[in-house]
Amino acid sequence: MNPPASLCRSQEAYHRDQAAAAQLENVRTIATRAAVAWGHEARSAERREARHRKTKLVAGSLAVRKREACEERDRLFSENPDRGFESA
Repeated sequence: MNPPASLCRSQEAYHRDQAAAAQLENVRTIATRAAVAWGHEARSAERREARHRKTKLVAGSLAVRKREACEERDRLFSENPDRGFESA
């Protein structure tokens, strides 16, 4: 499962708050380590989400080019090639 960056950032903030409010040293240490781990996961999620956005953008532009190529091919196609194209 790949959590979104927003979830990771909210978990990081939650654990940082827990660390700041903790009275026991071991609780602060564990909460701080959890916050750091969520921060690493958030950066990974941000890179992953950026990669997905880029992939969608590239795929969308390729789809547009393919559609334009098909439209051009259909426009040039004649059912009666020996008679030529009809004048507009």
